[in-house]
Amino acid sequence: MRFENKVALVTGGDSGIGLAVAKRLASEGARLMLVGLDNKKLKAAAQIVLDIGAPAVHTSVCDVAREKKVEATVASALKHFGRLDVIVNNAGLMDFKPLEELTGDDWMRVLSVDLLGTFYFTKQAFLHMPEGGTIVNVSSIHAIETSPLVAPYAAAKAAVLSLTRSSALEGQPKNIRVNSVLPGAIDTPMLWENPNIKSGVEKIDKANVGKPEDVAAAIAYLASEDAKFVQGALLRVDGGRLAQL
Repeated sequence: MRFENKVALVTGGDSGIGLAVAKRLASEGARLMLVGLDNKKLKAAAQIVLDIGAPAVHTSVCDVAREKKVEATVASALKHFGRLDVIVNNAGLMDFKPLEELTGDDWMRVLSVDLLGTFYFTKQAFLHMPEGGTIVNVSSIHAIETSPLVAPYAAAKAAVLSLTRSSALEGQPKNIRVNSVLPGAIDTPMLWENPNIKSGVEKIDKANVGKPEDVAAAIAYLASEDAKFVQGALLRVDGGRLAQL
């Protein structure tokens, strides 16, 4: 039980990779704070996690793009559980437009969630997390190799890798580890609703599509004491897809 007596906060924790992470951490003893935008979905996810044996689950409706909301969510976790040991920055937003159609507002909408949301929770971790705490940021292979129509998402996810490196450096004196995973094609609605996939611009063999549980396993490793000497790592979880692009 690698997370017994630990408290983990997962953004985007009501579905897809986030819910898989919550289930994995709960199965290893973690108490959970699930963060999302939809209270109904959060409550349903919380029940799923409780049903598999989570010691305790609390939820928070939070727009991660708003710093005051992030502060309130972390304060709620600390009030409810008394501590915060793991943060998984998983919440993400993807938009699909040609560059010439993008506006500054389009860019800021994606960057505010995918990059600034990660920063806001990292800042709160550095302010409130005890020594030995861990942060795992969910980036994407789009940070390295990408496809058309997703420039803000690819740029944001590349920036998350840079933020991970900077946070790892500044976290080390605090004994807080910060690492990142780069999922490839994962069986979630975000993948199958991707217009590039639907149109055939980006082709994916279903045999090369991973499960949310595959990413959750990698995140659980990075968040655990098994990875106590892993700091600033950028771990690809893509079934080798990046090597083929």
